[in-house]
Amino acid sequence: MTHREKAEKYFCSGYNCAQAVLCAYCDITGIDESTAQRLASSFGGGMGKLREACGAVTGAFAVLGLLYGGYDVNDNKAKSEHYALVRKMAEGFKDKHGTINCEQLLKGISNAKGSDPAERTEEYYKVRPCARFVGDACDILDSIIKENEA
Repeated sequence: MTHREKAEKYFCSGYNCAQAVLCAYCDITGIDESTAQRLASSFGGGMGKLREACGAVTGAFAVLGLLYGGYDVNDNKAKSEHYALVRKMAEGFKDKHGTINCEQLLKGISNAKGSDPAERTEEYYKVRPCARFVGDACDILDSIIKENEA
């Protein structure tokens, strides 16, 4: 199963967008699913339902941190290289969807920012494009990872 397929499955089983992406990469990040689920739990709904940065994207940022972060905090070259990967992830998502802002991505879909999370029903999944965003974030992330393996 691809990372995209895993993430979409996680999302469609109730995980938030950030959890879905981060958990899909447990096979290569070295963290267990329970830790990934807890770590990303705050980032769903554009950061705790604030509708700011898309959780699928922030989940991908967490994966990048686990794979390529951890450098000496005084090593500005390594920090710059890492931030370039983060920007590449964001730009790839923006190229596909126009923004990484949750509120803009979900424009016209009820469930106002700051409200309680919507119940995950069949109707929820029919109108919400988040499973696609989760999958697209994984595709972009996989391409970044592949480029950095070379």
